Amino acid sequence: MDIVVKKLSKSYNEKRVLNEVNCTFAQKQISCIMGTSGAGKTTLIRILMGLEEADSGEVLGLANMKHSAIFQEHRLCMNLTAIANIRMVCGQAMNDEYIKEQLEAVGLVEADFGKPVREMSGGMKQRVSIVRALLADYDVLFMDEAFKEMDEETTHDMLTYVRKMIIGKTVIMISHHEEEAKFFNAKVFYLEEEKIIL
Repeated sequence: MDIVVKKLSKSYNEKRVLNEVNCTFAQKQISCIMGTSGAGKTTLIRILMGLEEADSGEVLGLANMKHSAIFQEHRLCMNLTAIANIRMVCGQAMNDEYIKEQLEAVGLVEADFGKPVREMSGGMKQRVSIVRALLADYDVLFMDEAFKEMDEETTHDMLTYVRKMIIGKTVIMISHHEEEAKFFNAKVFYLEEEKIIL
């Protein structure tokens, strides 16, 4: 079943952020929400994830579906290692060797695996966050400006890695960059003036 958003509205302190938004995100497709800063993109995706409630309207197709997410912030347990952070979401079925392979695939080295993530740079933390989200058991992946803290070369490498890992998955992402949407061959939804403009 597709994810259907019907007449979704949300205000903060009488400031309208979303005004009867209607859109449909197809299953097993990558959808990209674009728009200017403050247009309501993160609010929309937070409502879809169940982190906020809409004032009115409804979302269909997400009931009983498992979510994974890559946020703008790392949201890691800073005193744990990269492997321990990932282990929290993927359980015992996935062995450490596979987790290490995935961390190496995003440019981390073995010396990084045993230290607390608080000792890592912002870009390294974000790579751990991305691997963690992709190795979780999920039906829908949400990405909110997942590549924000990375330089151009690292961004390209991570885009390539993520694209390989999400083949056949349902993904809803936010980006300010048209080239990212094109890289993923995503269907683009423009959020402007509190409405979705296709």
